[in-house]
Amino acid sequence: MTETAEKAKEVEEAPGETQEGALKETPKKTPEEMPPAPIQVAISKQGERWAVVHIYSSYNNTIVHATDLSGSETIAISSGGRHVKADRLQSSPYAAMSSATVVARELKSKGITNIHVHVRATGGIGTKTPGPGAQAAIRALARQGLHIGRIEETTPIPHDGTRRPGGRRGRRV
Repeated sequence: MTETAEKAKEVEEAPGETQEGALKETPKKTPEEMPPAPIQVAISKQGERWAVVHIYSSYNNTIVHATDLSGSETIAISSGGRHVKADRLQSSPYAAMSSATVVARELKSKGITNIHVHVRATGGIGTKTPGPGAQAAIRALARQGLHIGRIEETTPIPHDGTRRPGGRRGRRV
């Protein structure tokens, strides 16, 4: 017998270990027994912590939403409607600055100092340009002392999607 054949035979005859034993499942824990999952924030070589701030800015509202780098865990969120009383002011630059300030304070309290910014407009069959609060929100984040890595526009652009509303002759006023 060759050496490889002998080793294979030893592995097959190892006491107490069978292929069925290797596939044996461990008992699953209930949600009460599992500890809460910590927020996964990327830490670079210098110890900097990064997050992504999504700014959705339409002509009706501005939403500032901070997540981890994968986008799956929310760290902080605020909208323009939380900071003004009138509905028509939700998309104003003041409301956007207030929302961005709240999110920036929350990020700094959790030790995050660096961010990437994703700016989004309504998109699709709606307007492709961000509303009036987008630029104000970015400026507010920078003024709070957060270092901005990248600013990307992530507005969804249709590639021959659904038909725009209004019909063949357009909207008649």
